[in-house]
Amino acid sequence: MSETYLDYLRYERNASPRTVEEYRDDLMAFELFFKGLDNSLTWQTVDADVIREWVLSMMERGNKATTVQRRLSALRSCYKHLLQRGLVEQDPAHNVTAPKKERVLPAFVREDEMDRLLDTEGMFKDSFEGRRNHLIVAMLYETGLRLGELVNLDIRDVNVSARTVKVTGKGNKQRIVPFGDELLHLIYIYMEERAALAADINRDEQAFFLSRKGMRIGAAAVRVMIKEKLGLVTTQRKRSPHVLRHTFATSMLNHGANLESVKELLGHEKLSTTEIYTHTTFEELKKVYSEAHPRA
Repeated sequence: MSETYLDYLRYERNASPRTVEEYRDDLMAFELFFKGLDNSLTWQTVDADVIREWVLSMMERGNKATTVQRRLSALRSCYKHLLQRGLVEQDPAHNVTAPKKERVLPAFVREDEMDRLLDTEGMFKDSFEGRRNHLIVAMLYETGLRLGELVNLDIRDVNVSARTVKVTGKGNKQRIVPFGDELLHLIYIYMEERAALAADINRDEQAFFLSRKGMRIGAAAVRVMIKEKLGLVTTQRKRSPHVLRHTFATSMLNHGANLESVKELLGHEKLSTTEIYTHTTFEELKKVYSEAHPRA
């Protein structure tokens, strides 16, 4: 029965051979399952309970939710086609709910690792680029800015007297993010270097972060630099500017900030987007508990 659907994919939808084989594998897996339950079952007599048992068995065998979703989607497409062609009288897959996709916890850098990177002498070169890079890492960590928001900052957006940064986020929505004394100190140091560079090359550039040539720094250059610098203090695979945004949010929540405040600082539209960080902090709490409690 599934061959009818596979022929439809191959000859009418012009699906690639690889796609057809993937669908074949998924549909054969289902047929093997229901035949294993009851050899008298057919594609016409299978009901929704059998499909639910199949979904449950896949989850129990350790299949990821994305894998189960893909296989169930293939089965739904097949039954929809068979129903349209009058080859089955009902579509038992239509109302079977797929498992929710696992939410991947955001990667972040531990606070002691960030302290070592920002506070240890020699982590950044004693030059214009070194002081700029030091400030970039600190600003991403201490404000939670996105990479695009950081490279698009202009001089007028950084208010040293108010200790705030005006950020233009997604959809051109603006928000104000405060910063503290340590970041202010690094800003003053960088601004002196920046002024000297601008005077030396006689260029009037409004961008806050400049390249060595006096032009607005590019996102690619920041990505490369962040990956290199985080590699000095952590062995984790993900070492990107966005990891520092995750680190900012996690640190804020670990130190008592409420979720709504973190949402506003990050520029999230929905609170549900920010809530993933509460899972991260809970995982940290569990780790601390297991390491510290004598009966853990």
